Amino acid sequence: MTDNDLLKVVFSCIDNTTLEGCDTRQKIEQLCNDSRSLCDPSRGIGTVASVCVYPVFVRQAKSLLADSGIKVACVAGAFPAGQSPIEVKLAEVRYAVDEGADEVDMVISRGALIEGKEQQVYDEIAAIREATQGRTLKVILEIGELPTSELIMKASQIAIKAGADFIKTSTGKIKVGATPEAASIMLSAIEQNYKETGRMVGLKIAGGVSTPEQALDYAKMAYSLFGDHYFNNQYFRIGASRLVSSLYSFLTF
Repeated sequence: MTDNDLLKVVFSCIDNTTLEGCDTRQKIEQLCNDSRSLCDPSRGIGTVASVCVYPVFVRQAKSLLADSGIKVACVAGAFPAGQSPIEVKLAEVRYAVDEGADEVDMVISRGALIEGKEQQVYDEIAAIREATQGRTLKVILEIGELPTSELIMKASQIAIKAGADFIKTSTGKIKVGATPEAASIMLSAIEQNYKETGRMVGLKIAGGVSTPEQALDYAKMAYSLFGDHYFNNQYFRIGASRLVSSLYSFLTF
């Protein structure tokens, strides 16, 4: 694929996101309308993959995006810190599913992982996996809070084994977001799992990706592993807000 072809695929892999405490129904309406309007088949540009919102906005987004082909994703399970009892996390996930979410982005318990409580981390992901009732599950590692490459690999492996459809770099809520080094480790875990089980797990890059050049770097990393067959929004996503308009302008220039 040429760089331009890769970026067209990337556009269809974007989770167009707003996750602010000041989000309003008006802002969600604008996000959904903008997401619908960006599709330009004459230039080979499809829709974004999803919009990603807080659970309280899922029902509204679902209605606004009906028949668009754009999925509704939401963060749930005590995003972004994950510092709540599992019962609270599960209640929020079930609420999101009941509201109509197509996809759920959850966070792992980083503190528990750092303390060596790997079984707890696994059990929480598996419980949330079950609560999603078959919806796409993206598991956020928050790599900026995992101090070693070994912990990033361990988190990736646990999430994959517990049933993640995607492993995701970051919440976008701390200073350190996605990094090429972390993405490389996560892709290694995905490749290892695929060789062992035949099940391909996706990669979601989130946290600080705002330019086409940055998006292209990550796309090339993923494409080198996934190839033509798997390089699509079923296995690759970028969570972004600022990237959407800059990439669209780049592709239609």
